[in-house]
Amino acid sequence: MEKKRWDCTALPKGWKMEEVTRKSGLSAGKSDVYYFSPSGKKFRSKPQLARYLGNQMDLSSFDFRTGKMLMSKLNKNRQRLRYDNNNQNKGKPDLNTSLPVRQTASIFKQPVTKVTNHPNNKVKTDPQKAVDQPRQLFWEKKLGGLNAFDIAEELVKTMELPKGLQGVGPGCTDKTLLSAIASALHTSAAPITGQLSAAVEKNPGVWLNTTQPLCKAFIVTDEDIRKQEELVYSVRKRLEEALMADMMAHVEEASNDDEALKDDGNGSEDMESV
Repeated sequence: MEKKRWDCTALPKGWKMEEVTRKSGLSAGKSDVYYFSPSGKKFRSKPQLARYLGNQMDLSSFDFRTGKMLMSKLNKNRQRLRYDNNNQNKGKPDLNTSLPVRQTASIFKQPVTKVTNHPNNKVKTDPQKAVDQPRQLFWEKKLGGLNAFDIAEELVKTMELPKGLQGVGPGCTDKTLLSAIASALHTSAAPITGQLSAAVEKNPGVWLNTTQPLCKAFIVTDEDIRKQEELVYSVRKRLEEALMADMMAHVEEASNDDEALKDDGNGSEDMESV
């Protein structure tokens, strides 16, 4: 590991910033940033730093990775604070009656359910809003040309679809078919069967079922299930090996830090004895 330490001018006097770059292992080339107080205490994250400093310093605009204050973020915080103070002085009530949106991990918005269990309450429903909106033909083609990239900004390898999945419609490629199946799994609770009508091959614009993806009817065989189980097992095995290697790297790094602190303590004791 390669370590570099220097004074952090954005923090109070005496604070040090250290950057540690790993040279080996799966995380080779990755850099970690640490901060040391004037008394030698080590901090690994921004929340730890904020709890230690308390009210001494506002770290809302502090960038933990670079050790600098972001002026653009600082200006936004000042504008937001000024706006909040002005609104508090006005004292206007919030008349917005729309329901909030649940903040979940799903990519689709899920509204909060409104509970009305009082006997005097009467809930009126609009049957027109309950009906699903019609979908445009071949709307999945809008997703064509989109690619997925990993954390290193490298293109993720395209999935290989089974031979039983064949596209339907003009200009339907494997990428379009994959996007259509993924969208159907997210937006519909019904089973994915494909286009059951044989007439869709002659005229997709007339006989296409928009609730199903752009593929012919297919059947999942036992061989497909077995291949998927083997693929999941191999991915889990690689993930286990990667997590184990990362854990060992963290253990080695912690032991090296402890040895360095012991060496610094011994050196200070020798200086005091002299």
